[in-house]
Amino acid sequence: MRSFQVCQCGEPLQCNEMPDPKPAGTEVLLKVVAAGVCHSDLHLSDGYFDLGGGKKLSVTERGMKLPVTLGHENVGEVVAVGPDARGVKLGDRRLVDPWMGCGECTVCKRGDEQLCTKPGSIGVFRNGGYSTHLMVPHPRYLFDIGNIPPERAAPLACSGVTTYSALKKVGPTLTTDPVVIIGAGGLGLMCLALHKAMGGHSAIVVDIDPAKRDAAKKAGAAAVIDGAAPDASKQIIAATKGGAWAVIDLVGSAATAKLGLDSLAKAGKLILVGLYGGEITLSLPPFPMKAITIQGSYTGSLTETAELIELVQRTGLPPVPVATRPLDDVNAVLSELRAGKVIGRVVLTPVS
Repeated sequence: MRSFQVCQCGEPLQCNEMPDPKPAGTEVLLKVVAAGVCHSDLHLSDGYFDLGGGKKLSVTERGMKLPVTLGHENVGEVVAVGPDARGVKLGDRRLVDPWMGCGECTVCKRGDEQLCTKPGSIGVFRNGGYSTHLMVPHPRYLFDIGNIPPERAAPLACSGVTTYSALKKVGPTLTTDPVVIIGAGGLGLMCLALHKAMGGHSAIVVDIDPAKRDAAKKAGAAAVIDGAAPDASKQIIAATKGGAWAVIDLVGSAATAKLGLDSLAKAGKLILVGLYGGEITLSLPPFPMKAITIQGSYTGSLTETAELIELVQRTGLPPVPVATRPLDDVNAVLSELRAGKVIGRVVLTPVS
């Protein structure tokens, strides 16, 4: 099989060839049909997340071992199964939930494997889908996509479940008041689409890129705001008629987090999703005085993936622009993503 791997952080992915693996126990081997390209892959290939103040979180110190194949938004066709694998058969096409934990700790047993302290996520701690083949440790991570095209299903594994989980955290105001979405890239457009599918009241989208604001407006945003405008928070407060009950920050920079906090109404909630990086200094008294909340949201659970697929099958595919490219274009796609040139999502289509 051919795989594009991080062999040295900060360098382009290298194409390596190796024998096709043979599944044992509960393992399932897939031929990769579609592999989404996610912004977090830039951080993984760079080798760190920016903690602000000159501090970095090293991905290798966190447990990522090189070389590793990136790619955590995957759909594949089952080509081999281990003797103990149940519920799948040769030829099945399945979406892979990549957010795997140890399966044994308290966090995993309550259903939140994505928050396990000993994660084994595909494309991070296990080889991912920028490859012709992908090994999955157990069939419970495989979801039937029915008639959903593979290139449209693949982003559901990260872009989809991440924004779905964040939207669930908004709570009852999702259907009664505007939600502010910061970031109109692949995550933002997915969030906007799922917000509508979940019965959301209306969405105000914030981005510094006019092309992305235009894409969000065409996708149904009630209003779009330039996040770089000096009065951006005032515009958001005006658009929400007094301040936002919920802001979902899909960028996660110092500037966007501050903008989100400055835009909240009393008892409002900032849901941080993006991993751009940085740090902010906060005054403490406004938290109790305004009863505001900052909540992190990291990907989603297996249950939420199942809920998301059911939602998509019931309400239709999120109308997010999806472009397909051959696997060999992966480094070029990552460069385009880094430069902010991607509208929606790019999905690689490996061939064996």
